[in-house]
Amino acid sequence: MTKIKVLSKEITIQMRHEEDYISLTDIARYKDAERTDYIIQNWMRNRNTIEFLGIWEHLNNPGFNPIEFDGIKNKPD
Repeated sequence: MTKIKVLSKEITIQMRHEEDYISLTDIARYKDAERTDYIIQNWMRNRNTIEFLGIWEHLNNPGFNPIEFDGIKNKPD
């Protein structure tokens, strides 16, 4: 694991299969150190986030089921 400093906060970066992954919890902690769970939950409900995850899965997951994902994507808030 590596850490970088962003706006005076440490963010963890972990490498897996030659790909870098950043810690969403560390980023959420910058916004509200006591309620990181709430910050991430709200982010995961955002329509843009859901669409991004669908594109990411389509590009990186050979077992991705786009029909099943449409049910998630089109679910009303």
